[in-house]
Amino acid sequence: MTIRSTVPSVASAEVSGPRRIRLRGRLGRLPHFGAVLLLVTFGATLLTSLLPGSPAAAILGPTATAEDIAALEAENGWDQPLPLRYVRWLFGAVQGDFGTSTQSGEPVLGEILARVPVTLELSLLALAISLLIAVPAAMYSASKEGAALDRVSSGAASLLMSTPVFVAGVLLIYLLAVTTGWFPIAGWSPIADGLGTNLMFAFLPALALALGEAPAFFRLLRADMITTLNEDFVTTATARGLPRWYILTRHVMRPSSFSLLTVAAVTFGRLLAGSVVVESLFALPGVGSLVLQAIPARDVTLVQGVVVFIALVYVLINMAVDGLYALLDPRVRTR
Repeated sequence: MTIRSTVPSVASAEVSGPRRIRLRGRLGRLPHFGAVLLLVTFGATLLTSLLPGSPAAAILGPTATAEDIAALEAENGWDQPLPLRYVRWLFGAVQGDFGTSTQSGEPVLGEILARVPVTLELSLLALAISLLIAVPAAMYSASKEGAALDRVSSGAASLLMSTPVFVAGVLLIYLLAVTTGWFPIAGWSPIADGLGTNLMFAFLPALALALGEAPAFFRLLRADMITTLNEDFVTTATARGLPRWYILTRHVMRPSSFSLLTVAAVTFGRLLAGSVVVESLFALPGVGSLVLQAIPARDVTLVQGVVVFIALVYVLINMAVDGLYALLDPRVRTR
């Protein structure tokens, strides 16, 4: 009875040991992510403090007296030293209170959450379109390295990478909205009003963003797949008579996607933060347009809240990528 009872415990210990090691490794990165958030939020506070002029003067207008400006600064704590202001704001942010927008008088968190669905959908759709363009093109070009279509694809990728996003947006508006009338020129329709109508408004701005990201995905994945195609296990699979498409999708794509996964994750965070131009061009009510309204109005609290939101998204994406690495390659789980 004693021997039987100890065997499961030893086996479970052997199984749970690597899991505990992986869990400790992931938890060990939490201080690093926390330090990143602290540095980013403090940097945002510092940058807003370095802007010329007084936020209170910008809010009250040119007719405000010195007494009115001083009273508003004291009310919002802007007359206090920078470290003290940051610590006060940080304690509130930890409790979910990002402050109140001086422009609208509404809670900052509520302002951001009201705009997030637009920017989030736009970024996800742009990322999906760019991957749908880049992955098949990279797979074909890698399998036909040096062919005419490979050279054409590489040249088109270089051309798109050098095209600014606002130029691509203007061309898309002219070709697909003004000339043909297939898509609306500007505006937004929420998903609640119908998915089809929502996609009609979201497709052009998402495509404008995707055309700037797809070339980088294409070139990165193509280079990695060419390297993988020269590996011995691919040669063995080819010698066994396996179809080329099966080798590419089953044996080559998976080990070649590590760099693509990392860049795609970082790109998604950048799309959330950098969709200001597209949202302004297509008149979209997203986070980018919210920042554009907050900066001229010197709404420091709102700008800080947006920066924290974007930094938090970056941290969560990096943590998710760490987990996806283990799913793609068992060697990562072993290490």
